[in-house]
Amino acid sequence: MSEPAVSVIIPVLNEERFLTQSVQAILNQDYSGQLEIILALGPSKDQTNKIAQELEKDPRVKLVDNPSGRTASALNSAIKKSNFEIIVRLDGHALVDKNYIKNAVSTLLATDADNVGGLMQAQGTNTFEKSVAAAMTSKFGVGNAPFHVGGKAGEADTVYLGTFKKSALIRVGYFDESFIRAQDWEMNYRIRKTGGKIWFNPDLVVTYRPRKNLFELAKQYFQYGQWRKQVTKTYPETVSLRYLAPPITVSGLIIGLVMILLSNILDTWWLQLGWIAPALYFSVILLALFSIGAKISLLSRLLLLVVLPTMHLSWGVGFLKGSKRL
Repeated sequence: MSEPAVSVIIPVLNEERFLTQSVQAILNQDYSGQLEIILALGPSKDQTNKIAQELEKDPRVKLVDNPSGRTASALNSAIKKSNFEIIVRLDGHALVDKNYIKNAVSTLLATDADNVGGLMQAQGTNTFEKSVAAAMTSKFGVGNAPFHVGGKAGEADTVYLGTFKKSALIRVGYFDESFIRAQDWEMNYRIRKTGGKIWFNPDLVVTYRPRKNLFELAKQYFQYGQWRKQVTKTYPETVSLRYLAPPITVSGLIIGLVMILLSNILDTWWLQLGWIAPALYFSVILLALFSIGAKISLLSRLLLLVVLPTMHLSWGVGFLKGSKRL
């Protein structure tokens, strides 16, 4: 009996480094069912679109325009062009093993979930990226979300990327295009609110490539914080300590530094208590430095002294600032 037909949808923007490798990994899947790959092309500033046109020579690859470059609009455009009931969402820099689609589809059918997904396995290609990857797969870096740090198979609030029933996406009205970030989490929340099931399977592993420098990492996590704030404004019932920890840390550090500056001006002893917040935070970073178990070089481990605060504080400042929806 043939396996169900599958539509793979990929939002693509400035992905010249990994797009060919990512698409080839999908085309080489050990999967007997019919397969189509839909690349939603944004206004890339590199050679991405030229590469995509070469990939389109394979009849299984289709292209759709995404003039806004936004992820949610790319996904919606690709979903609407898809022909099949099972939708596998991937990224232009994601790499999957040859059994990924087979395992994802079998999990979807076995659990009767609306969306299944697994681990976001960050892997770097140089010293800096390996440091970021270690942080992104550690509770010290990203908290205890199973799709980052692993866990047992079962129902979850959200998963990385995902393999969906198209009917579930239509039921909830597709991805919310007013969310520049956090659109996956927001979509999964609406699926759960309408009675659907999100399922985490740790055997579904997607290789993720971290940002290549500190500026891009800071920008990424700043936006994560901004749009997490938007999620909490839209769905106040989803607020948790995990999401409040970074803005609380930023606020505590700011208050501590102000107290330290005032203590030098006013010569008031109790203002010296402002040292508590930075001392505690630095202690946590040192603990993380020695506790993160990833096998990385000494230099990559030392870079955690910069990488972890960049992730935490950028996220926290972004949350405190917030963002206007489109």
